[in-house]
Formats: sequence, C-alpha cells, structure tokens
Amino acid sequence: MSSLPVHNICFHGIGTPKRELEPGEGRYWISVNAFVAMLDVLAPRPGVRISFDDGNSSDVDVALDALRARGLSATFFVVAGRLGAPGSLDAHDLRELDRAGMTIGTHGMDHRPWRRLAPADLERELVDARARIADAVGHPVVEAALPLGAYDRRVLRALRRLGYQKVYTSDRRVARAADWLQPRFSVVATDTPETLEADMLAAPSRTGALWNRAKERVKRLR
Repeated sequence: MSSLPVHNICFHGIGTPKRELEPGEGRYWISVNAFVAMLDVLAPRPGVRISFDDGNSSDVDVALDALRARGLSATFFVVAGRLGAPGSLDAHDLRELDRAGMTIGTHGMDHRPWRRLAPADLERELVDARARIADAVGHPVVEAALPLGAYDRRVLRALRRLGYQKVYTSDRRVARAADWLQPRFSVVATDTPETLEADMLAAPSRTGALWNRAKERVKRLR
C-alpha cells in the first residue's frame, strides 16, 4: 500500500474573492470555468487526492456542488481564525461539507508559517486552531496542511506528538499513499487543464524526482 503513487492536487480560491487577500495570494485564485475544467480532468484519474486550503467561502459556494456532480471527495483545510468572517467558511459550512462526505482539516489559526514560532504561538496554531475547528464540525480533526508550505523538524515533531494522522506540504512531487507527510501540487491562476496534465499528473523524470526529494529532506533536517 505504501508504494502506491498519489497525486495530491491543492486548490485555494475559486471565482471572485469575497475578502481582502493577503499579499501574493491572488495568484492562487482561479476562475470557475478553469476549476470545472480541471475537475473534469481529475475525475476519471485513479490515485488523485483533492484538497482546498484557507477555508474560503468558494469551497461551499462553488466547489462542493462541482465535486458532488462528479462523485468526488476532497479535504478542506480551514484557517480557524477566519471561521465566520466575510468571505470565509463558517461552522454551518463545515458541517455541510462533513455531511457531504468531505474531510475537514486544519490550516492553523492565523495563516502564518509555523517555523520559528514561540511555544505558545505554536500551541495556538497546532492545538487551539484544531480544537476550534473540531468544535465547529462536531468531531476530532486529524489532518493538517502546512501554511505557506513551510516546515522544519521541530514542527514535524510537534505534529507527530499531537497525533496528526496526515500532514500535507506544498513540495510539488508525487506522494505515496500511506506516508504520513504528503506533498502536494498547488494550482495557480496560470494553470490550465493542459498544465495540470503535464506538470502535476505526468510521471516525473528521475532527475526531477531526486531533486524534489532532496529539497524535502533538507526541510526535515533543518
């Protein structure tokens, strides 16, 4: 089971944002038409996992019905500090996603990198945020996505100690199904169904795969 390849594809915002975006965040928003076209590429593919970061309201307004129509499921990583804020998901939305068979995970409290945080701040991101999301959805939360893809061995040790079952990165390589650390490919505004096929779903070259693993190893050790 552990050797089975998995392509983790991560979306962020879809359509027109309904909140003020952080600097640089706009590049991760795609049009509704682009999103639907990419789902049509992903739907028949085995070994694909879909996720959404940040807890934007477009997760429910756009993504949920499109996923249901294609018989797809996904994991939604929520920024706990934005719950109920304009343009973001609220507790009712999380329960709706949960009832639809989707998985709810945590993306921390304040959408900031977890590296180099003071112990109290790291607890807020890894413990308090998870508790807030779990209280909203009505059951434990056991998966996390690393904000901005940043991590080091201290963060990974903390996540393991706290019992997270899967942790998702932005390391842009093919994952193995049973691994605890799951690299993902993030979709950006310039992507198309063609780049999705060529850059995220195609088998990587041996050189590219080795280079990506080397970069990931450095992150784990620093």
